[in-house]
Amino acid sequence: MTRVLLLATTTGYQIRSFGEAARAVGATLVLATDRCDQLEDPWSDHAIPVRFVGEPHAVDAAIAACVAQRPDAVLAVGDRPTLLAAHLNAALGLPGNPPAAADRSRNKLQAREAFRLAGLPTPEFQAVSLLDDPGALAAGTTYPAVLKPLALSGSRGVIRVNDPREFGAAFERLRTLMMSTDIRVERDAAHDAALIESFIGGEEYAVEGVMTRGAFQLFAIFDKPDPLDGPFFEESIYLTPSRQGAAVQQAIVDAVSRAALALGLHHGPIHAECRVNPAGVYVLEVAARPIGGLCSKALRFEQASAPDDAVSLEEVLLRHALGEDVRAYRRESQASGVMMIPIPQRGILRGVDGIDAARSVANVDEVRITAKLDTVLVPLPEGRSYLGFIFAHAADVAVVDQALREAHARLRFVIDREVPVV
Repeated sequence: MTRVLLLATTTGYQIRSFGEAARAVGATLVLATDRCDQLEDPWSDHAIPVRFVGEPHAVDAAIAACVAQRPDAVLAVGDRPTLLAAHLNAALGLPGNPPAAADRSRNKLQAREAFRLAGLPTPEFQAVSLLDDPGALAAGTTYPAVLKPLALSGSRGVIRVNDPREFGAAFERLRTLMMSTDIRVERDAAHDAALIESFIGGEEYAVEGVMTRGAFQLFAIFDKPDPLDGPFFEESIYLTPSRQGAAVQQAIVDAVSRAALALGLHHGPIHAECRVNPAGVYVLEVAARPIGGLCSKALRFEQASAPDDAVSLEEVLLRHALGEDVRAYRRESQASGVMMIPIPQRGILRGVDGIDAARSVANVDEVRITAKLDTVLVPLPEGRSYLGFIFAHAADVAVVDQALREAHARLRFVIDREVPVV
């Protein structure tokens, strides 16, 4: 039986989806997750313990664990494991992305430099140390601008600033976030710096696809119908197919393909974010991984030869990783969408009302609350998660949009104020 090694965090939402996909394709899924190697299988999932920092040691540990039964493919879920996956694919002689390309895709400064060198539309940018004087930086910045960390994902730490006063407050806020324990433990030198970019207006889109030995295949373009103009950039609704015209969609695909090649990405999943305005398509990032969280549940795929047998994104990606030609797979004909339920305020989640009412909305497929009761909710820019997800399908994308919003309106979150520990 074929074996697929999946690199993921222990809290990754997609692990179960990949497990179901592996059973569908008749493969054995082997997990490698970020856990202490001194604990004996604390999650009872028989995963290989690895660290996503210190790649040489992690590669050696993963290879040693796979000596008896070598994997036929390696996949990564989430940003942090992508570099380790690239090292493993190279060490095992499997198709994948060069480690240097995976590293560039995770670093916003390196990505900006690669995009500019490739002649892609790129905002003005500069990298600065978090130890620099914010007053001097603010005086030399053209506004509006965006402050962002180099190597965090999901808009975490990204803040728009419109004048020197806002710059100073945002810089101190970003510096405090980057000194937090959960970030410093990654021991990533990129966390010592920040990027200052000119703000790029326009409508934002997400792009899902795959690279096959240097050629990009589009799976879906997601519209983001709510404006993302700051001060923070919390994503909420994704809708597909895009309501943009064919010419704009093709321009998005061409830009993402050029950006992926500029980074050196060669083989594997692609998730990209871009903005479109009269000046063109600005690619914000191209990640060497699939769409995050549970958002992949908004995508289903069909083959012309079997239109009634829809499969998940994870199944298509597993087939691709195992060498199967996936060009015959196309996104289903129905429109679909997902709402990543935003966190309205910081506090302790005590309860969620209205879940059944939300699920009863026409065209809603599922309402999944992923935040745990009695835990502290942290919104952006410091936070890195959502309250949950709402999924919908319909014949028309406008109906999907309406269903997601109506379902969300029926939810009530009971959030207590966090009591500081003295």
